[in-house]
Amino acid sequence: MKLNHLRPFLFLCLVVIFSSCSKNLKDEADKIAQSTIILDGHVDIPYRLNNKMEDISQRTEGGDFDFVRAKKGGLNAPFMSIYIPAEKEEEGTAKKFADYLIDMVEKIAADSPDKFAVATSVADVHSQFEKGVISLPMGMENGAPIEGDLKNVEYFYNRGIRYITLTHSKNNHICDSSYDPEKKWNGLSPFGNEVVKEMNRVGIMIDVSHITDDTFYQVMEITQAPVIASHSSCRAFTPGFMRNMDDEMLKKLAENGGVIQINFGSSFLDGEIQKKYDEAFAASAEYAKENNLNADDPKLDEFMSKYKEEHNIGFADITDIVKHIDHVVNLIGIDHVGIGSDFDGVGDSLPTGMKDVSMYPNLIHELLKKGYSREDIVKICSGNVFRVWSEVEATAKRLQTSS
Repeated sequence: MKLNHLRPFLFLCLVVIFSSCSKNLKDEADKIAQSTIILDGHVDIPYRLNNKMEDISQRTEGGDFDFVRAKKGGLNAPFMSIYIPAEKEEEGTAKKFADYLIDMVEKIAADSPDKFAVATSVADVHSQFEKGVISLPMGMENGAPIEGDLKNVEYFYNRGIRYITLTHSKNNHICDSSYDPEKKWNGLSPFGNEVVKEMNRVGIMIDVSHITDDTFYQVMEITQAPVIASHSSCRAFTPGFMRNMDDEMLKKLAENGGVIQINFGSSFLDGEIQKKYDEAFAASAEYAKENNLNADDPKLDEFMSKYKEEHNIGFADITDIVKHIDHVVNLIGIDHVGIGSDFDGVGDSLPTGMKDVSMYPNLIHELLKKGYSREDIVKICSGNVFRVWSEVEATAKRLQTSS
């Protein structure tokens, strides 16, 4: 009888203890987010602003990123994606468009020097963090702007580009794309081989997101520096989805010393959602063909929104991001995983609990709940990519000295 009387009291005690622990973890997550450099490998601000200009130094109505939300979330170094649509190579305007987007990033920093600064080195990011300024390093998504001229690799280095995703949605003059059903080169083109070597020489990180498996392994044979996958996730959760990396690729990445930065898009995280997106994209392509619409037509966005609602595609959850991080850590170790959200690049497909840049503390909270230490979390948030970036800088210095 006495034990029965005690049970409600014991249950209440457990509730109080659990609530206190949960609050303590949330407080700790907030502290880590504000005191640690959070580097996100892929944020599509430039192309978003190309489509609709907004003042991101203020709280914006649309999009996933602005200064106010970034500060709240503790985001310090979002890599600005200089995204080049595949058709720019076909039009011969890729380099011109890249310059235009780079100019845009430089103007954002020039217009709000108390809030933003372009960063071209690990040292820049650390210095700007100490000043309370958000760093804007730049990565070029699609190597199309190289335009067959090896000198353009160094040209874009001088313009501030610190990683290049070798291709995007279609095969280009450098290599094959994971999204293109036809393989033009069966990996790297002869010119692509030289591009990889030149990126090592000048000090640009090689981004293996978007490329085919064959291309990836060929890059691994050539590169003298670690590589990144700036916004990819694990194929173990999305069988058949070539944009993500399978376990053998992850093992090779670890041998190389590289880092995979987990993409937050629901279709990258959840295999069932990915299948639904495949069906949605197929339906959208058919709709575009029937109505003679180009890829940027607003009617396609309207079609996709309606399709997703009618077919109840749904969203992944923030815990799915942690599952991908766990998978990488368990397979190849804590030193090879980072963050590559694809904010402003994956539309409205972001997972529950991770809808914009204000929510990085939520992810840190989930990592703490899973038992990750502060040291582990610092590596995930920026330390691992800083190591790769520094090694790429050191490799360039060595190659330039020996040549």
